[in-house]
Order: sequence, then C-alpha cells, then structure tokens
Amino acid sequence: MRILIWHVHGSWTTAFVQGPHTCLVPVTPDRGPDGLGRARTWDWPDTVVELPPERLRDTEVDLVVLQRPHEADLAERWLGGRRPGRDVPAVYLEHNAPHGDVPDTRHPAAGLPGDVTLVHVTHFNRLMWDAGPAPTTVIEHGIVDPGPLYTGELDRAAVVVNDPLRRGRTVGTDLLPAFAAAAPLDVFGMGTDGLAEHLRLAPGRCRTRDLPQDELHTELARRRVYVHPVRWTSLGLSLLEAMHLGMPVVALATTEVTEAVPPGAGVVSNRIEELTDAVRAFTADPAHARVVGEKARTAALARYGLARFLDDWERLIKEVTR
Repeated sequence: MRILIWHVHGSWTTAFVQGPHTCLVPVTPDRGPDGLGRARTWDWPDTVVELPPERLRDTEVDLVVLQRPHEADLAERWLGGRRPGRDVPAVYLEHNAPHGDVPDTRHPAAGLPGDVTLVHVTHFNRLMWDAGPAPTTVIEHGIVDPGPLYTGELDRAAVVVNDPLRRGRTVGTDLLPAFAAAAPLDVFGMGTDGLAEHLRLAPGRCRTRDLPQDELHTELARRRVYVHPVRWTSLGLSLLEAMHLGMPVVALATTEVTEAVPPGAGVVSNRIEELTDAVRAFTADPAHARVVGEKARTAALARYGLARFLDDWERLIKEVTR
C-alpha cells in the first residue's frame, strides 16, 4: 500500500514507517514544513520514498495521513484534485491535546467533508477534543526500542523539552528551579540556549544541550533520573523513550501520564514537594533508581512496544481502505 504522509513529528513517524507499507513523503527544495522529506537524524527504511509535489499528481495513493488542518487542501492540490476522505481514503492523526477553550475545543477534522477517521494518540486527547460527527479512535504511541542503555552513572536529572523559554508554563519551565534544587539538571532539546540565565540558575545546576536522537538516548541513560515537568501537552515521547532506556521517571500527574507510568515505575504526582523529594531519593540511591528503572522499561515495552503499535495501525488501515 502507498501512504502519503508528511514528515511532521519525527519520533512518531520513525515508528510508523517501520510498517510494511510504502510511505510517500513530500520533499520541496527548501525542505520547509510541508516538504521536509526523509528524516536526517533518524534511521528510516528504504520503504520511505521522497516525492516532490509535482510528481504526486500522477502517483497512485492508497491512503492519506493528515496531521495538520491545511493538509487536506494541500493534498487535494498536490494530488490533482483528489480529495482526502472522498476520492482517496484518509485519516487525520492528532498528536496534541487541545489548546484554547478546553474541553469545548472543536477539532479541525470535525468539519472535513467525506469520511475521515480522527486518530488520537492518547485516550485523554480523545476525551478532551470535540470531534463533532467525525469517527474517532485511539492508537497509542509505539517506540522503536533504543535498548536498556541505562547506566545512571551521573548523579544528575535529565529533562527533554524543546523551546522551554517560549513555551513556558505549558512545559513546566517555571518548575525547573525547584527540580534543580533537588538535583543538578541537564536539559536536552532545541531552543534551550540561555535557559539557566533565564531561570537565574547557576550554570552547573542547569546545563543545556541539543543532540541528535541516537546521541540523546545514550546521554539520557547516563543520568540518574528522568524528570517530566510538563503541565499540558500530549503524552511526551521523550518520557516513553526514557522508560524504554530503563530510567526511573518523575512526572507531573497530568494528561495521560498516570496511564503511562504505573506504580513502581516512577513517581507521579501533582505535589511539587513529593516530586522533588523523589528526585533527591533517586539521585542519592543508584541501586533503587536502577530497580525502578527496570520496572519502567518493562511497563513501557508492554504498553508502548512497536509491534503493538504497528498491529493497531494495520487494523485501522485495512478498515478505512476496504
């Protein structure tokens, strides 16, 4: 089967393209948001084929995976007038929790013509979005297993977040000083330059780095504990990746986190004192951190394994294309 999909979310797409189908990924000369092409920092199989927009007009497409509101019109234009959900089967994959007037936020897929199934990545997101008449389903995340890389050799806490200065309270940037008081932080992600100065933290208490994913996993696994301070977003793939690595996790009990981190796999709470105490405890006790991290890995493999993810997508693809 030939599936048209935009390279929007690198980690999620890395899992999706491991399936048995040919994925047609638009590429433009500027490699902008609508034409990134193949990933450059992830390992994608040869079944991922880059196609410029002008070639899509004469290309057979069996399924379109929409991920952003403008992609339905973009696909119709690039596919020579074939409308997703009407002339070619389509699903709309929603990565995010709603913003705005929650829980009354209307999803863009609610107004799409034709038959387009709205696919959420968490049950929380499905609950909170107003999908109107659109059919909905949930296919939870799947992770390409990086392996049990955890060493915990550095008595520091790891955080992964992109653009923490811009995104602020949404991703818990304001909570980082409290965690930095419990253990020195290494914050990984794009747009993290100047974070320590912004938070008025000593450089040694808050270091920042932006690494490719393969290097990121290795470096994360050297830290004693993973901290997920996010208030409002979908279920962060970085949290699930940290669990796959075998890291103990400390996370806010928001959105889907309470589902993802079962008892014994870490500490989940909305009490900041409980969370910072957990960071101190994991940092001070490497043996305890390792035992909890092993439980986190077991839980993540059971619920967010790649095979289950691909099987779920295969069932949906057969359903919407029959």
